[in-house]
Amino acid sequence: MIRIMLVDDQAIVREGLSSMLGVEDDISIAGQAGSGKEALRLLPMIEPDIVLMDVRMPDMDGLATLENLKALYPALSVIMVTLYDDPDYLYRAVSAGAAGYILKDASRAELVSAVRTVAAGGAIISPGMLRDLLERISTMMEASSSRPCSSDLGLTPREIEVLGLLAEGLTNQEIAERLVVSPTTVKTHVQNILQKMGVSDRTQAAVYAVRCGLIN
Repeated sequence: MIRIMLVDDQAIVREGLSSMLGVEDDISIAGQAGSGKEALRLLPMIEPDIVLMDVRMPDMDGLATLENLKALYPALSVIMVTLYDDPDYLYRAVSAGAAGYILKDASRAELVSAVRTVAAGGAIISPGMLRDLLERISTMMEASSSRPCSSDLGLTPREIEVLGLLAEGLTNQEIAERLVVSPTTVKTHVQNILQKMGVSDRTQAAVYAVRCGLIN
């Protein structure tokens, strides 16, 4: 049985998703939350396999909630369900660890398929948005590759160590466990790294670091 937690500030949306998914024999609605903060509070009690969550919510938006959930529960699968087919939202969600990104106008069959795909260890992106994601990544790679290398970025030995782990694809939580420090400390290191390197996200930092030989 696939246990689902629904997170959306609109009760009518949660009810709709519950109706669409609850009729499936292999899917159960384990719990619901009306905000990101409520989701963080309830998740340990609900223990879902997958969280279906809106991108735009008051109090704490879906992307911020996603980052917090993945920091606390790295193995948790999260599918973002949204009205917005904005490539920036998609990229940020995938970068933060979302296993899926589907639009709210998806059919019941598409939604059920997405849940089963993610439950089986796969990933799902709404048709038509994958190209946007690939184009965004391609643009970032080109920008990174055109920037001249510099070994004088002022990175501390610890920041270089964090950068190496970041390039391995580790989350802040995983880096914290590896270095025996707090996730908050890792987050500060990552922010300092991005600022010193003059890049906007972890992917750009990793690409630049590998290309320029900043890490082994």
